Amino acid sequence: MLELKNITYEVTENGVTKRILDNVSLTVDGHFTAITGPNGGGKSTLAKIIAGIITPTSGQIILDGVDITGLNVTERAKAGIGFAFQQPVRFKGVTVHDLISLAKGKPLTTADACKYLSEVGLCARDYVSREVNASLSGGELKRIEIATVLARGVKLSVFDEPEAGIDLWSFQSLIAVFERMSREIQGHILIISHQERILSIADKIVVIAEGKLTGVGTNEEMLPHLLKSSSCPTLTEKMN
Repeated sequence: MLELKNITYEVTENGVTKRILDNVSLTVDGHFTAITGPNGGGKSTLAKIIAGIITPTSGQIILDGVDITGLNVTERAKAGIGFAFQQPVRFKGVTVHDLISLAKGKPLTTADACKYLSEVGLCARDYVSREVNASLSGGELKRIEIATVLARGVKLSVFDEPEAGIDLWSFQSLIAVFERMSREIQGHILIISHQERILSIADKIVVIAEGKLTGVGTNEEMLPHLLKSSSCPTLTEKMN
């Protein structure tokens, strides 16, 4: 379980201080939690704070009863938090097999690496020996990145707008992956997203707007309100 206690994050530019997150308190205890809200509301900032990429101005982060507020991104990863970027990193000269082995923390056989690729809907024999470079599409990279998260077996998997920059076909495949993860993964899943299809498979939906927590509930409770709300217009842009 992850607890965020009074998380505030401020930045100062040209002598002016701007508050990006304002006293956000949240418990991530559901199997699959989605955070949504208007662009610029602080969602991605919160995800990066959870992962340890940036440090909050004030507040506490508790993972399974342990205060991890002072831990950096590497230490958070060792504690059991996995983070997937909006734009996955490419690694010239590194094969998909290598990357999954690195995530696992030990050498994997080709067969073992292929199991993780199959779990994210990729034909393993077509990908396991390929380099993680520009020859892969955005959708392929995102599914490979999810395979690395699965290989790590983390307590909490954080995905920052996984639908960003991918085509409709890849998006449909990605939804199938998350549906499978929601049924089978042992840890918690936290996804930052605007997409109704992703929100509809979450156990809990959290809304953040203008840096503040403005709503928490099940998808049955939250989706009807969000679809009618002008504060989240992107939710009405359904991908059928």
